Amino acid sequence: RVGGVISAHLRFGFKIHGYDDSTSVRSARFSTCATTMKLQQILYSQGFGTRRQCMVHIAHGNVVVAGETQRDPDADIAVDGLVVTVNGEDWPFHERAYLMFNKPAGYECSHRPKHWPAIYELLPMPLRLRPSKSAVDGVQAIGRLDQDTTGLLVLSDDGQFIHRMASPKHHVPKVYQVTTRHAVDDAQVRALLTGVVLNDDPEQVAAAACEVISDTHIALTLMEGKYHQVKRMLAAVGNRVEALHRSQMGGLVLDANLKAGEWRWLTADDLALVKTPIL
Repeated sequence: RVGGVISAHLRFGFKIHGYDDSTSVRSARFSTCATTMKLQQILYSQGFGTRRQCMVHIAHGNVVVAGETQRDPDADIAVDGLVVTVNGEDWPFHERAYLMFNKPAGYECSHRPKHWPAIYELLPMPLRLRPSKSAVDGVQAIGRLDQDTTGLLVLSDDGQFIHRMASPKHHVPKVYQVTTRHAVDDAQVRALLTGVVLNDDPEQVAAAACEVISDTHIALTLMEGKYHQVKRMLAAVGNRVEALHRSQMGGLVLDANLKAGEWRWLTADDLALVKTPIL
């Protein structure tokens, strides 16, 4: 049924979340950290290099706060609403980084890519160098997309948030825009919703919802994230994926203003959407 939504288990009334660039910095910096921090610690926490490198930035007069050049690494700086300028670049303070990223094709979601460049190469250096308690510094993608898959990724350096969002126990729905080689018929839609058996898994996997947009375009909602799941599910019903784009995680919809390869900070409202799907 073109334009119709068929759901096996649940029906999501997802909404596109509006985004106002004028309030992005202020609304994104929801923080529970101390109200002031030493300047050197601020730079280090935001990914501007090692502690020694941060000292050099300050000593060379490359750090400006509220219009004034700061040369004291031990200066107490209020972090609420702070925008620090380093080497002429403004940077809003975030205790933890939460990002929306529009992944382009031709990039791997890995810090150690094998065949294609890493998505992290498209991010500014501070996001790649933020200190972390994990084995890898910087932000990490929550779940991976194949190199030829485009669309929404959420990245963070918050270990607990990453674990919660990636855990199958939390059942965060993900919506994929699927372009197929052959027309999708009613029998294929029913099979996707009732469940198909993948070649390496004896248990059936089923879509939570399937919206037929056109003959060769469906919006498929999945609750889990098995390896190449969308491609394998379509193959199991006798079709083939020609293009794959993730448009939504939970209630969070990919910002239409983000071009491929671009990112933005998530606001507190965004985080509420991605954590709790809108029913």
